[in-house]
Amino acid sequence: MKIGIIREGKNPPDSRVPLIPQQCADLIKNKGIDLVVQSSPIRCYTDEEYIALGVPVVENVEDCDILLGVKEVPIDQLIPNKGYFFFSHTFKEQPYNRELLQAILAKNISLMDYEVLTNEKGQRVIAFGYFAGMVGAYNGLMTYGKRTGSFTLKRMHQCYDYAAAKAQFEYINFPPIKIVLTGMGRVASGAAKVLKDMGIPQVPPHDFLIKDFGHIVFTQLDCKDYVAKKDGSKFELTHFFNNPTEYKSIFAPYSKAAHLMINGIYWDSQAPPFFTKAAMKSDDFSIEVIADVTCDIAPEASIPATLKPSTIADPIFGYDAFTESEIHPFQRHSIDMMTIDNLPNELPRDASESFGSQFIESVLDDLLNPSKDGVIERGTMTKDGQLTERFRYLSDYVQGK
Repeated sequence: MKIGIIREGKNPPDSRVPLIPQQCADLIKNKGIDLVVQSSPIRCYTDEEYIALGVPVVENVEDCDILLGVKEVPIDQLIPNKGYFFFSHTFKEQPYNRELLQAILAKNISLMDYEVLTNEKGQRVIAFGYFAGMVGAYNGLMTYGKRTGSFTLKRMHQCYDYAAAKAQFEYINFPPIKIVLTGMGRVASGAAKVLKDMGIPQVPPHDFLIKDFGHIVFTQLDCKDYVAKKDGSKFELTHFFNNPTEYKSIFAPYSKAAHLMINGIYWDSQAPPFFTKAAMKSDDFSIEVIADVTCDIAPEASIPATLKPSTIADPIFGYDAFTESEIHPFQRHSIDMMTIDNLPNELPRDASESFGSQFIESVLDDLLNPSKDGVIERGTMTKDGQLTERFRYLSDYVQGK
């Protein structure tokens, strides 16, 4: 088996890599893996960094059996009859990537999507989510600083790594704002780390709602804090996951207390949004900035103001609650939205190193020697020109029905 790391072809460009130079060198030397890296001018790790460690850098990867990327591969760059790893963003039936999945099937490609690589308990084994949360929280504060002029944070992607970004924190005096962070998974954990590294105290949800602290604070909400059963009976987490339509949002008190919202949940389209467009028109809706790391696009979204994904080059747009439309940010009547959908690319070196470690630890052995663990089998969406059994629910999606 020959493995190739492909150059990223999607626009806007993404500089992350699935394996960093040291990891590639270790796999070649210590595991005897035949591995090459396709030359790229945009990676956070340069060709020279790979070459310096003895990793072959090539232009053509058509002789590889398995190809590793990060973002969606453009259709015209797909090589037929290969095995690919990348984030295809198709398993939720995303309409904007239907043609990509159709092309993957037509080209007889075996697609192993990182997002559906799971262990026997159904838990994901590899993700960039932690770093998405880190950058999302950072950008939320950066946006609030730009909106108010009360402090300045250098853009994360302008810092060499997280250590360089973190060095700024001790010199910043934050105003007494209240931050609500939603979620308890990887994304929210990454966000909470940055808030704590900034020296921002965490307070319980109940105290957040009723106390005036006089200094910056944040609270972190679990599912039970923002949804409840419609019939008034006791909240049950498993029941909520399996029956989201039977729940309603109880987030309203936080929308009246918080100035900044960082959204880090995994959202099911059948679950209630945090609030409605009508609620955002209310005089007591106090949220001024929303960093939507989840970034599901309205109308199928937990945040109805997430009208589009923003970009690293243009990270913020304003939302006018009364016209329900996009406007220029930083206006007194705007709610400023940070909705970058490839946030880890602002912290590419740290994120890539962590991602590569996860791949080596949880995926590589099963790829080289398929075992009872079944990670590859569960995460393979297409094979021999067909959807695999676990993903046959995508048949109508592929056919455009």
